[in-house]
Parts: sequence; C-alpha cells; structure tokens
Amino acid sequence: MSHTPHELAEEFPELVDQMAALRQSDSHFEKLSDAYHTLNRALHRAETDVEPTSDDHMVDMRKERMALKDEIYAYVKANTESA
Repeated sequence: MSHTPHELAEEFPELVDQMAALRQSDSHFEKLSDAYHTLNRALHRAETDVEPTSDDHMVDMRKERMALKDEIYAYVKANTESA
C-alpha cells in the first residue's frame, strides 16, 4: 500500500484555483478543508507508523477522509460552476 499523502491539490488539480478562492471567501469550505487536512495528516502519520493506530481505526479514518473528499468536491463544483 502506498503511503503517499492525499493532499487536496493532488486529488483535484483542476480545482486548485477554485479551492483557493473558496478558502478565502467561504468559512464553511475553509472548515471542510481544514478538517480534511487534519484527518489526512493524522492518517498519513498512522500509515507510516509515526503514530501507530489499530487497523480498525485506520479504516474508519480512511472512510471519513473519503467522505470529506466527496463533500469537498461536490461543494466546490456547486459553488464555482456559476461563477
């Protein structure tokens, strides 16, 4: 399994500008983005055994990261398509 960090800019390179603009102008998006980054870093530390955790907890964190990523994508698309 790869232990590559899943940064939002790498996950959605086509949305980098839109995400940066939303972070500056939309507090809800800023909170979503911060929550993703916090969880993503914790998961990366767990995967690389810097801060080991149980397999069950790691699975739960991955599911939460995926849900946040889906929510972020939908939010960016919904809030930038008309712009």
